[in-house]
Amino acid sequence: MNIIGGGICAAKGFTAGGVHCGIRKNKSKRDLALIFSEIKANAAAVYTTNIVKGAPLVVTKMNLMDGKAQAVICNSGNANTCNANGIEIAQKMAQLTAKTMNISAEDVVVASTGVIGQPLDIAPIENAMGSLKASLGNNSLDAAEGIMTTDTVVKEVAVSFEIGGVECKIGGIAKGSGMIHPNMATMLVFITTDCAISSQMLQKALSSDIQNTFNMVSVDGDTSTNDMVTVLANGMAGNKEITGDGEDFNTFMMALNTVTVHLCRMIAGDGEGATKLLECKVTGAIDEKNAKIIAKSVICSSLTKAAMFGADANWGRVLCAIGYSGAEVDVNKVDVSFTSSKGTIPVCVNGAGIDFSEEIAKEILLEKEITINIELNSGEGNATAWGCDLTYEYVKINGDYRT
Repeated sequence: MNIIGGGICAAKGFTAGGVHCGIRKNKSKRDLALIFSEIKANAAAVYTTNIVKGAPLVVTKMNLMDGKAQAVICNSGNANTCNANGIEIAQKMAQLTAKTMNISAEDVVVASTGVIGQPLDIAPIENAMGSLKASLGNNSLDAAEGIMTTDTVVKEVAVSFEIGGVECKIGGIAKGSGMIHPNMATMLVFITTDCAISSQMLQKALSSDIQNTFNMVSVDGDTSTNDMVTVLANGMAGNKEITGDGEDFNTFMMALNTVTVHLCRMIAGDGEGATKLLECKVTGAIDEKNAKIIAKSVICSSLTKAAMFGADANWGRVLCAIGYSGAEVDVNKVDVSFTSSKGTIPVCVNGAGIDFSEEIAKEILLEKEITINIELNSGEGNATAWGCDLTYEYVKINGDYRT
């Protein structure tokens, strides 16, 4: 299992590109992306749990009913959500892609991200289809830029692995900075692989993986209307197709998880206005379910997030978040410490504060990546969640996001 370059173009048979078509006012920013497989691929997806769903998700869900796809088109700058003609526009995006790439419209994944409730004009997209097709190549970064909204950095990763002695590759790109909260999906993520795996097992792998990855990420407590994770597997690596559980499936799951964890950390660290990536590791819970509840509660705590922004070792806010989480826990057994590249400092033992150096604690918490360690001393349940600090900039960004 090796991290490699190439992103969504690392896998055989996949190309990608991105252009500025005019949806976004800033002409220096790409706002339209395309991912294409040489051959029809098996596909799987998970969708936001928000009952207000963007039109592209509705169309994509219909298109993926047969577990097949060959292309992904995504625009940024406009979410195409809560629009009277939203379904029509999303279908038109699929049709334009199909005509341009000479494939079926039912084999196109459609996605949009940006402002909600603003009509999406199809003309800029239609006019850009020629240049979008021309942009296709080993251009994962261009596609990653094309799906960004308030993101400050592109997010891509790829991994190589072996199935039955055959080298396979899997890569992904993601966007996500605000409106990110657990309960799938919480961002846009597009993953490609040349591994041969059936649609059913691909869906099983994705649905299982997100429980410990994307469902454990929170930036601001808001679950988006538009977001999803999709995986396309075209089988061009040439391995024997994975059609059931076993060693090959477990290897694929490990590769998928390597990609998704990397993307989770990138998304959390690039939260709107964020200056720090926060990781909450819970160990010793009575079971995994309770460990997850606690990890999510701490990572979502506005007071904890604000304390981390200020490099304030206010461990009481961590205990508070544990206490209102609803998890089954003995607070008199809880230990808390903070870790960064500068070291680790224990701040709470058996649910009570201990003497520690505020100066050393601040030095540790001034780093860009902080781990909040919670040992519950009550069992074998473990969980990890990711988030970011809460800053003045978050309010600034969202105070005038639409205007």
